[in-house]
Amino acid sequence: MLQYWFMVPLGFTVGAFSTVVGVGGGFILVPTLLLLFPEESPAIITSITLAVNFCNSTAGSVAYARLGRVDFRSGLLFAAVSLPGAMVGAYVTDFIPRRSFDAMFGVALILVAGLMLVTRENGKKSLPETPLPGTLVRKIVERDGTVHEYSYDARVGGGLSFGIGFVSSILGLGGGIINVPAMVRILNFPVHVATATSHLIVALMSLSATVVHFSTGSFTHGFNRTALLAVGALLGAPLGAKLSSRLKAGAILKALACALALVGLRLLVGSL
Repeated sequence: MLQYWFMVPLGFTVGAFSTVVGVGGGFILVPTLLLLFPEESPAIITSITLAVNFCNSTAGSVAYARLGRVDFRSGLLFAAVSLPGAMVGAYVTDFIPRRSFDAMFGVALILVAGLMLVTRENGKKSLPETPLPGTLVRKIVERDGTVHEYSYDARVGGGLSFGIGFVSSILGLGGGIINVPAMVRILNFPVHVATATSHLIVALMSLSATVVHFSTGSFTHGFNRTALLAVGALLGAPLGAKLSSRLKAGAILKALACALALVGLRLLVGSL
């Protein structure tokens, strides 16, 4: 276990940065583990990552809940719809060759980075006087008194969540890097509420996918690495939540997009 000592600082970095941008950390952890352990199968890499995602996202959710930023109703709704997709995706991972997995992951990260670059903080929009069928009107009040009011079509949110659950589980992401831009760009969530609520969704989604990996026997080893990464992530997540309060929404989105593009390009080139 001592040969994996560097997993603790790696987990800390992943926990802090991923909590700032509202993701589980898979977009950093998966490509890093792919480079550090080229002999490992995609199933082991995603199993480790999803288990760490669960620990990191749970810690981040608690920290954001204390700040009053989590939209629990929306988060639980999206998580419930995404769980079936995440469980199916976890089964599919066992049948994907390593080289194809690297290429697919690289392309996915670059595409999401492009989406993030065109995503902007939503301006103040007036709420509908008479909400249309399926529309949810939400009001979130942070601990410091900041008020967020917005509305979205729950049917659109549910459909997006199922697809995100499937794709993110295959790639070991937890879904945060897709959830945040989708919630902001399509569903009209304020960025800070989206990043906080995304953590709750990622925690539940990662837990379900991890259970599937255990049940299928694909998580045959990697427990030591998972434990060390989780320790670091649990320490870094609260710091990330505090840093998030000091950053503007646009800065959060741009930081996430740049990280995604660089990592995706590295993986795609390596798979060719």
